Amino acid sequence: MASVFLFSCSNAADRVVEEVLAAPTAGQTIEHLPLPSPIDKMAIASASAKQAAPNPNEVRITISAAGDVTLGRDENYGYAYSFDEEAKKHGLRYFTKYIEPIFKKDDFTTVNLETTLTTSTRKASKTFRFRGHPSYAKILTYGGIDAVNLANNHTYDYLQQGYKDTIASLKKENIGYFGRTLRLMKTVKGIQVGALGYEGWSNTSTLRKQIANDIRTLRKQGADIILVHFHWGVERSYVPNSTQKALGRFAIDSGADLVVGHHPHVVQGIEEYKGKFIVYSLGNFMFGGNKNPSDKDTFVFQQVFSFQNGKRTAKKEIRVIPFRISSVTTRNNYQPMPLAGGEAARVKRKIVSLSAKIKKPTWAAYEVK
Repeated sequence: MASVFLFSCSNAADRVVEEVLAAPTAGQTIEHLPLPSPIDKMAIASASAKQAAPNPNEVRITISAAGDVTLGRDENYGYAYSFDEEAKKHGLRYFTKYIEPIFKKDDFTTVNLETTLTTSTRKASKTFRFRGHPSYAKILTYGGIDAVNLANNHTYDYLQQGYKDTIASLKKENIGYFGRTLRLMKTVKGIQVGALGYEGWSNTSTLRKQIANDIRTLRKQGADIILVHFHWGVERSYVPNSTQKALGRFAIDSGADLVVGHHPHVVQGIEEYKGKFIVYSLGNFMFGGNKNPSDKDTFVFQQVFSFQNGKRTAKKEIRVIPFRISSVTTRNNYQPMPLAGGEAARVKRKIVSLSAKIKKPTWAAYEVK
Protein backbone atom coordinates (compact mmCIF):
# COMPACT_ATOMS: atom_id res chain seq x y z
CA MET A 1 0.00 0.00 0.00
CA ALA A 2 1.31 3.44 -0.82
CA SER A 3 2.18 5.97 1.84
CA VAL A 4 -0.48 8.28 3.19
CA PHE A 5 0.06 11.97 3.90
CA LEU A 6 -2.27 14.36 5.71
CA PHE A 7 -2.68 17.96 4.60
CA SER A 8 -4.66 20.42 6.71
CA CYS A 9 -6.82 22.97 4.93
CA SER A 10 -7.38 26.48 6.26
CA ASN A 11 -10.83 25.36 7.42
CA ALA A 12 -10.38 23.10 10.43
CA ALA A 13 -13.59 21.27 9.57
CA ASP A 14 -12.06 20.04 6.32
CA ARG A 15 -9.26 17.57 5.88
CA VAL A 16 -7.78 16.35 2.67
CA VAL A 17 -5.96 13.06 2.54
CA GLU A 18 -3.60 12.47 -0.37
CA GLU A 19 -2.56 8.92 -1.17
CA VAL A 20 0.35 8.54 -3.54
CA LEU A 21 -1.19 6.30 -6.18
CA ALA A 22 -0.86 6.29 -9.93
CA ALA A 23 -3.55 8.52 -11.41
CA PRO A 24 -5.67 6.85 -14.12
CA THR A 25 -4.66 7.72 -17.63
CA ALA A 26 -6.43 9.80 -18.88
CA GLY A 27 -25.82 14.64 -31.59
CA GLN A 28 -28.32 12.23 -30.75
CA THR A 29 -32.10 12.44 -31.02
CA ILE A 30 -33.93 13.07 -27.76
CA GLU A 31 -37.44 11.72 -27.37
CA HIS A 32 -39.55 13.78 -25.03
CA LEU A 33 -41.51 11.51 -22.76
CA PRO A 34 -44.25 12.80 -20.47
CA LEU A 35 -43.37 13.49 -16.85
CA PRO A 36 -44.16 10.59 -14.51
CA SER A 37 -47.79 10.37 -13.48
CA PRO A 38 -48.59 11.25 -9.86
CA ILE A 39 -49.92 7.70 -9.63
CA ASP A 40 -46.37 6.42 -10.14
CA LYS A 41 -45.33 8.32 -7.03
CA MET A 42 -48.24 7.29 -4.84
CA ALA A 43 -46.74 4.45 -2.82
CA ILE A 44 -43.51 6.23 -1.96
CA ALA A 45 -45.21 9.58 -1.42
CA SER A 46 -47.73 8.13 1.02
CA ALA A 47 -44.98 6.37 2.95
CA SER A 48 -42.89 9.53 3.05
CA ALA A 49 -45.83 11.61 4.25
CA LYS A 50 -45.98 9.55 7.44
CA GLN A 51 -42.41 10.64 8.20
CA ALA A 52 -42.83 14.26 7.13
CA ALA A 53 -43.56 15.70 10.59
CA PRO A 54 -40.56 17.54 12.08
CA ASN A 55 -38.53 15.33 14.40
CA PRO A 56 -36.16 16.93 16.91
CA ASN A 57 -33.85 13.91 16.67
CA GLU A 58 -33.63 14.01 12.87
CA VAL A 59 -30.70 15.62 11.06
CA ARG A 60 -31.23 16.41 7.38
CA ILE A 61 -28.25 17.00 5.09
CA THR A 62 -29.00 18.55 1.70
CA ILE A 63 -26.26 17.96 -0.87
CA SER A 64 -26.30 19.86 -4.17
CA ALA A 65 -24.27 19.02 -7.27
CA ALA A 66 -23.83 21.07 -10.44
CA GLY A 67 -21.75 20.54 -13.56
CA ASP A 68 -18.78 22.13 -15.30
CA VAL A 69 -17.58 25.43 -13.86
CA THR A 70 -14.93 27.22 -15.92
CA LEU A 71 -13.97 30.50 -14.28
CA GLY A 72 -12.03 32.03 -17.15
CA ARG A 73 -11.41 31.24 -20.80
CA ASP A 74 -9.03 29.93 -23.40
CA GLU A 75 -6.84 32.88 -24.42
CA ASN A 76 -7.48 32.09 -28.10
CA TYR A 77 -11.19 32.82 -27.72
CA GLY A 78 -10.74 36.57 -27.67
CA TYR A 79 -11.78 39.02 -24.97
CA ALA A 80 -15.12 40.28 -26.30
CA TYR A 81 -18.09 38.63 -24.55
CA SER A 82 -15.70 36.42 -22.58
CA PHE A 83 -15.93 35.44 -18.93
CA ASP A 84 -13.09 37.86 -18.21
CA GLU A 85 -14.91 40.76 -19.85
CA GLU A 86 -18.09 40.05 -17.89
CA ALA A 87 -16.06 39.92 -14.67
CA LYS A 88 -14.46 43.29 -15.41
CA LYS A 89 -17.79 44.89 -16.36
CA HIS A 90 -19.97 43.57 -13.59
CA GLY A 91 -17.76 42.31 -10.76
CA LEU A 92 -17.41 38.78 -9.45
CA ARG A 93 -20.73 38.54 -7.66
CA TYR A 94 -22.55 39.03 -10.96
CA PHE A 95 -22.07 35.36 -11.82
CA THR A 96 -23.75 34.03 -8.68
CA LYS A 97 -26.90 36.18 -8.67
CA TYR A 98 -29.30 33.30 -9.28
CA ILE A 99 -27.50 30.44 -7.56
CA GLU A 100 -26.97 32.02 -4.15
CA PRO A 101 -30.59 31.51 -2.99
CA ILE A 102 -30.27 27.78 -3.71
CA PHE A 103 -26.73 26.92 -2.66
CA LYS A 104 -26.68 29.04 0.48
CA LYS A 105 -29.73 27.20 1.80
CA ASP A 106 -28.31 23.71 1.37
CA ASP A 107 -25.64 22.04 3.48
CA PHE A 108 -22.96 21.00 1.00
CA THR A 109 -22.53 22.06 -2.64
CA THR A 110 -20.06 20.58 -5.10
CA VAL A 111 -19.20 21.37 -8.73
CA ASN A 112 -16.58 20.30 -11.24
CA LEU A 113 -13.93 23.04 -11.44
CA GLU A 114 -12.77 22.78 -15.04
CA THR A 115 -10.15 25.49 -15.13
CA THR A 116 -6.93 26.67 -13.54
CA LEU A 117 -6.74 29.75 -11.33
CA THR A 118 -3.29 31.10 -12.06
CA THR A 119 -1.28 33.89 -13.64
CA SER A 120 1.30 31.43 -14.96
CA THR A 121 1.92 31.57 -18.70
CA ARG A 122 3.58 28.16 -19.15
CA LYS A 123 0.91 25.95 -20.62
CA ALA A 124 0.28 22.45 -21.85
CA SER A 125 0.38 21.56 -25.54
CA LYS A 126 -3.29 20.89 -26.22
CA THR A 127 -6.25 22.38 -28.06
CA PHE A 128 -8.15 24.03 -25.19
CA ARG A 129 -6.46 25.53 -22.12
CA PHE A 130 -8.63 27.26 -19.55
CA ARG A 131 -7.31 29.85 -17.14
CA GLY A 132 -8.82 32.40 -14.78
CA HIS A 133 -7.35 34.90 -12.36
CA PRO A 134 -6.74 33.49 -8.86
CA SER A 135 -9.18 36.07 -7.48
CA TYR A 136 -11.98 34.23 -9.30
CA ALA A 137 -12.02 31.69 -6.46
CA LYS A 138 -14.08 34.31 -4.63
CA ILE A 139 -16.92 33.51 -7.06
CA LEU A 140 -17.20 30.07 -5.47
CA THR A 141 -17.52 31.67 -2.04
CA TYR A 142 -20.16 34.13 -3.25
CA GLY A 143 -22.08 31.27 -4.84
CA GLY A 144 -22.19 29.12 -1.72
CA ILE A 145 -20.06 26.38 -3.30
CA ASP A 146 -18.31 24.35 -0.62
CA ALA A 147 -16.04 22.01 -2.55
CA VAL A 148 -14.84 21.31 -6.09
CA ASN A 149 -13.75 18.27 -8.04
CA LEU A 150 -10.30 18.59 -9.62
CA ALA A 151 -10.22 15.25 -11.44
CA ASN A 152 -10.70 16.42 -15.00
CA ASN A 153 -8.80 17.06 -18.22
CA HIS A 154 -8.16 20.78 -17.56
CA THR A 155 -6.61 20.72 -14.08
CA TYR A 156 -3.09 20.82 -15.54
CA ASP A 157 -3.75 23.15 -18.48
CA TYR A 158 -1.06 25.44 -17.05
CA LEU A 159 1.14 22.60 -15.85
CA GLN A 160 2.24 21.99 -12.28
CA GLN A 161 2.48 25.68 -11.38
CA GLY A 162 -1.06 26.28 -12.55
CA TYR A 163 -2.26 23.38 -10.42
CA LYS A 164 -0.41 24.64 -7.35
CA ASP A 165 -1.81 28.14 -7.83
CA THR A 166 -5.32 26.73 -8.17
CA ILE A 167 -4.98 24.84 -4.88
CA ALA A 168 -3.64 27.97 -3.17
CA SER A 169 -6.55 30.04 -4.50
CA LEU A 170 -9.07 27.51 -3.19
CA LYS A 171 -7.40 27.34 0.21
CA LYS A 172 -7.49 31.12 0.50
CA GLU A 173 -11.28 30.99 0.13
CA ASN A 174 -11.71 27.92 2.37
CA ILE A 175 -13.10 25.95 -0.58
CA GLY A 176 -12.67 22.20 -0.21
CA TYR A 177 -11.18 20.23 -3.09
CA PHE A 178 -10.88 16.59 -4.05
CA GLY A 179 -10.12 14.36 -7.03
CA ARG A 180 -7.64 11.79 -8.29
CA THR A 181 -5.59 11.00 -5.16
CA LEU A 182 -7.19 13.71 -3.02
CA ARG A 183 -9.97 12.71 -0.66
CA LEU A 184 -12.10 15.25 1.19
CA MET A 185 -13.92 14.85 4.49
CA LYS A 186 -16.13 17.63 5.83
CA THR A 187 -18.21 17.81 8.99
CA VAL A 188 -21.75 19.05 8.29
CA LYS A 189 -24.19 19.32 11.22
CA GLY A 190 -22.18 16.66 13.00
CA ILE A 191 -22.37 14.32 9.99
CA GLN A 192 -19.20 13.31 8.14
CA VAL A 193 -19.46 13.90 4.39
CA GLY A 194 -16.74 12.45 2.17
CA ALA A 195 -16.05 13.33 -1.47
CA LEU A 196 -13.99 11.62 -4.17
CA GLY A 197 -13.33 12.38 -7.83
CA TYR A 198 -11.96 10.45 -10.79
CA GLU A 199 -11.39 10.67 -14.52
CA GLY A 200 -13.41 7.76 -15.81
CA TRP A 201 -12.25 7.32 -19.39
CA SER A 202 -11.66 3.57 -19.07
CA ASN A 203 -13.07 0.86 -16.83
CA THR A 204 -9.68 -0.47 -15.74
CA SER A 205 -8.85 -2.73 -12.82
CA THR A 206 -6.43 -0.06 -11.54
CA LEU A 207 -9.15 2.56 -11.37
CA ARG A 208 -11.67 0.18 -9.84
CA LYS A 209 -9.17 -0.79 -7.16
CA GLN A 210 -8.53 2.86 -6.35
CA ILE A 211 -12.25 3.63 -6.12
CA ALA A 212 -12.89 0.70 -3.78
CA ASN A 213 -9.86 1.53 -1.62
CA ASP A 214 -10.77 5.22 -1.37
CA ILE A 215 -14.35 4.48 -0.36
CA ARG A 216 -13.15 1.94 2.20
CA THR A 217 -10.67 4.48 3.61
CA LEU A 218 -13.32 7.18 3.98
CA ARG A 219 -15.64 4.74 5.75
CA LYS A 220 -12.86 3.80 8.18
CA GLN A 221 -12.35 7.50 8.84
CA GLY A 222 -16.01 7.82 9.77
CA ALA A 223 -17.74 9.00 6.60
CA ASP A 224 -21.53 8.85 6.91
CA ILE A 225 -22.14 9.98 3.31
CA ILE A 226 -19.80 9.43 0.36
CA LEU A 227 -20.22 11.42 -2.85
CA VAL A 228 -18.28 10.37 -5.97
CA HIS A 229 -17.67 12.63 -8.98
CA PHE A 230 -16.68 11.17 -12.35
CA HIS A 231 -15.34 13.13 -15.31
CA TRP A 232 -16.25 10.74 -18.11
CA GLY A 233 -18.20 10.04 -21.27
CA VAL A 234 -18.19 11.55 -24.74
CA GLU A 235 -18.60 15.25 -25.43
CA ARG A 236 -22.05 16.22 -26.75
CA SER A 237 -23.40 12.70 -26.23
CA TYR A 238 -26.76 12.60 -24.48
CA VAL A 239 -26.53 8.92 -23.54
CA PRO A 240 -23.96 7.41 -21.14
CA ASN A 241 -21.63 4.83 -22.62
CA SER A 242 -20.88 1.39 -21.21
CA THR A 243 -17.84 2.64 -19.29
CA GLN A 244 -19.89 5.28 -17.49
CA LYS A 245 -22.55 2.78 -16.51
CA ALA A 246 -20.02 0.21 -15.35
CA LEU A 247 -17.99 2.65 -13.25
CA GLY A 248 -21.03 4.39 -11.77
CA ARG A 249 -22.57 1.10 -10.70
CA PHE A 250 -19.23 -0.17 -9.42
CA ALA A 251 -18.88 2.91 -7.20
CA ILE A 252 -22.32 2.23 -5.73
CA ASP A 253 -21.47 -1.45 -5.26
CA SER A 254 -18.30 -0.35 -3.45
CA GLY A 255 -20.23 1.80 -0.98
CA ALA A 256 -20.75 5.22 -2.58
CA ASP A 257 -24.02 6.94 -1.65
CA LEU A 258 -24.35 9.25 -4.67
CA VAL A 259 -22.54 9.38 -8.02
CA VAL A 260 -22.52 12.47 -10.25
CA GLY A 261 -20.86 12.97 -13.62
CA HIS A 262 -19.70 15.64 -16.04
CA HIS A 263 -17.62 16.22 -19.20
CA PRO A 264 -20.16 15.65 -22.03
CA HIS A 265 -21.16 19.38 -21.81
CA VAL A 266 -24.80 18.33 -22.22
CA VAL A 267 -27.13 16.68 -19.75
CA GLN A 268 -27.58 12.93 -19.55
CA GLY A 269 -30.10 10.85 -17.66
CA ILE A 270 -30.33 9.71 -14.05
CA GLU A 271 -30.42 6.10 -12.90
CA GLU A 272 -31.67 4.65 -9.64
CA TYR A 273 -29.36 1.73 -8.92
CA LYS A 274 -29.79 -0.43 -5.83
CA GLY A 275 -31.70 2.37 -4.14
CA LYS A 276 -29.04 5.01 -4.87
CA PHE A 277 -28.66 7.54 -7.67
CA ILE A 278 -26.22 7.93 -10.55
CA VAL A 279 -26.45 11.31 -12.30
CA TYR A 280 -24.57 10.60 -15.51
CA SER A 281 -24.01 14.17 -16.71
CA LEU A 282 -25.01 17.47 -15.17
CA GLY A 283 -23.85 19.34 -18.28
CA ASN A 284 -22.28 22.78 -18.21
CA PHE A 285 -23.04 25.20 -15.40
CA MET A 286 -20.99 28.38 -15.06
CA PHE A 287 -19.05 27.64 -18.18
CA GLY A 288 -16.51 30.14 -19.49
CA GLY A 289 -15.32 27.63 -22.07
CA ASN A 290 -17.93 28.54 -24.70
CA LYS A 291 -19.43 31.94 -25.48
CA ASN A 292 -22.60 30.54 -27.02
CA PRO A 293 -23.18 26.77 -26.81
CA SER A 294 -26.17 25.58 -28.80
CA ASP A 295 -27.53 23.58 -25.85
CA LYS A 296 -27.78 25.73 -22.74
CA ASP A 297 -29.83 23.29 -20.67
CA THR A 298 -28.47 22.11 -17.34
CA PHE A 299 -29.72 21.21 -13.88
CA VAL A 300 -28.83 21.04 -10.22
CA PHE A 301 -29.27 17.70 -8.50
CA GLN A 302 -30.09 17.74 -4.80
CA GLN A 303 -30.44 14.84 -2.41
CA VAL A 304 -31.51 15.03 1.22
CA PHE A 305 -29.91 12.45 3.51
CA SER A 306 -31.73 11.92 6.81
CA PHE A 307 -30.24 10.72 10.09
CA GLN A 308 -32.15 9.62 13.18
CA ASN A 309 -30.19 9.56 16.44
CA GLY A 310 -26.97 9.56 14.41
CA LYS A 311 -27.98 6.70 12.12
CA ARG A 312 -28.88 7.02 8.46
CA THR A 313 -32.53 6.35 7.66
CA ALA A 314 -33.96 4.78 4.51
CA LYS A 315 -35.77 7.98 3.57
CA LYS A 316 -34.94 9.22 0.05
CA GLU A 317 -35.68 12.74 -1.16
CA ILE A 318 -34.27 14.33 -4.30
CA ARG A 319 -34.79 17.48 -6.33
CA VAL A 320 -33.96 18.00 -9.99
CA ILE A 321 -33.83 21.77 -10.54
CA PRO A 322 -33.86 22.77 -14.24
CA PHE A 323 -31.40 25.54 -15.12
CA ARG A 324 -30.07 27.38 -18.14
CA ILE A 325 -26.36 28.19 -18.11
CA SER A 326 -27.13 31.81 -19.01
CA SER A 327 -29.71 34.34 -17.85
CA VAL A 328 -30.14 35.39 -21.50
CA THR A 329 -30.99 33.13 -24.42
CA THR A 330 -28.98 34.81 -27.18
CA ARG A 331 -25.53 33.97 -25.80
CA ASN A 332 -23.73 32.70 -22.73
CA ASN A 333 -23.39 35.39 -20.08
CA TYR A 334 -22.04 32.85 -17.55
CA GLN A 335 -24.86 33.58 -15.12
CA PRO A 336 -26.68 30.26 -14.55
CA MET A 337 -30.36 30.73 -13.83
CA PRO A 338 -33.09 28.36 -12.61
CA LEU A 339 -35.96 27.93 -15.04
CA ALA A 340 -39.69 28.21 -14.38
CA GLY A 341 -42.94 27.41 -16.13
CA GLY A 342 -42.83 25.82 -19.55
CA GLU A 343 -39.06 25.96 -19.88
CA ALA A 344 -38.56 24.16 -16.57
CA ALA A 345 -41.09 21.52 -17.62
CA ARG A 346 -39.32 21.07 -20.96
CA VAL A 347 -35.92 20.47 -19.35
CA LYS A 348 -37.46 18.11 -16.79
CA ARG A 349 -39.11 16.12 -19.58
CA LYS A 350 -35.78 16.01 -21.37
CA ILE A 351 -34.03 14.55 -18.32
CA VAL A 352 -36.79 11.98 -17.79
CA SER A 353 -36.66 11.04 -21.48
CA LEU A 354 -32.89 10.63 -21.42
CA SER A 355 -33.16 8.58 -18.24
CA ALA A 356 -35.57 6.22 -19.99
CA LYS A 357 -32.80 5.43 -22.49
CA ILE A 358 -30.87 3.90 -19.57
CA LYS A 359 -33.69 2.21 -17.66
CA LYS A 360 -37.14 3.07 -16.30
CA PRO A 361 -36.78 6.45 -14.51
CA THR A 362 -37.91 5.25 -11.08
CA TRP A 363 -35.91 8.05 -9.47
CA ALA A 364 -38.69 10.52 -10.31
CA ALA A 365 -40.87 8.96 -7.62
CA TYR A 366 -38.56 10.37 -4.93
CA GLU A 367 -38.75 13.99 -6.06
CA VAL A 368 -40.01 16.54 -3.55
CA LYS A 369 -40.77 20.22 -4.02
